[in-house]
Amino acid sequence: MKSHSIIPIFLPELACPHQCVFCNQRNITAVESLPSEEDVLDIIESHLKTIKAAERTCEIAFFGGSYTGLSIDEQKKYLKLAAPFVENGDINGIRISTRPDYIDDEILDVLKKYHVKTIEIGAQSMDEDILRRSGRGHRSEDVRRAAQLIKSAGFTLGIQMMIGLPGDTAEKSLETAREIVKLGAEGTRIYPLLVLEDTALAEMYKDGKYEPLSLSEAVNQTAPIYQLFEENDVLIYKCGLHPSEFLHNGKLLAGPWHPAFRQLVQATIFMKKAKLLLQKDEKIIGFEVHPSDINAALGFEKGNLKELQKNRPDFRILQNENIEKGEIHAIYN
Repeated sequence: MKSHSIIPIFLPELACPHQCVFCNQRNITAVESLPSEEDVLDIIESHLKTIKAAERTCEIAFFGGSYTGLSIDEQKKYLKLAAPFVENGDINGIRISTRPDYIDDEILDVLKKYHVKTIEIGAQSMDEDILRRSGRGHRSEDVRRAAQLIKSAGFTLGIQMMIGLPGDTAEKSLETAREIVKLGAEGTRIYPLLVLEDTALAEMYKDGKYEPLSLSEAVNQTAPIYQLFEENDVLIYKCGLHPSEFLHNGKLLAGPWHPAFRQLVQATIFMKKAKLLLQKDEKIIGFEVHPSDINAALGFEKGNLKELQKNRPDFRILQNENIEKGEIHAIYN
């Protein structure tokens, strides 16, 4: 199977009427104005050179804000730039991200006309109190309505969520994940809340009114959510923020950021399964996993392996292509 690439184009919605407590759009996108048509074409064509050489499939993704919050004319302008690359077979489709309250039938008709295949909506939480305290400016019912419209129109639905929002708990986050599954999302992103400078959340943090999750808390809260999505075939597009998405601005103030957050979550899930197996059978001297699972099994900087070797220095974790992804096979003498 060919690997898949994304050509990201950041389009901040400068006129967004809502200011979430955690949001400083300029820090997230590193841009303060919409790119020109020439800029967009340059981005697409420069990425395509690398993608074609690697024989990958790819999508153009309009990220960085609420795409459908732009005027219809601006939406069409950018989609018209991308559409020919779909029509000539250079790319496989277009995806956009937006707010759930910025979806209606007219907008969906425009998106479909210009070959958009995937629409990601930022739910962040399905708890009304959390949405209010976070300044989201929409209700959970807006998420349900948007999801139904998107699915009915034949698009691939993605729903993004966050953990650690003001008023959030582990159970509330897990309940949000359950509802994302129930709404028929085919993909998701899981973001632990970070405190960025120049945000309302930063002032709350400095005033002692908000305490971010520790890294261990964030990992442990994310692990069951991650498992729930995997068990229900919801593709996890991203888990945690990549450093290029904010750190080059030097604006991170506090919060559970880690360069390998996803691996920490996967490693936590693996260790939970491994310990259950070891409790049932003390004769196990190692595990085998599919090559795609080896990093999760070993853990960040081989943390899982080191922990398992504390009592058994000869304990090993090996790769085996004959094992199904996600499975763990015990090794005996």
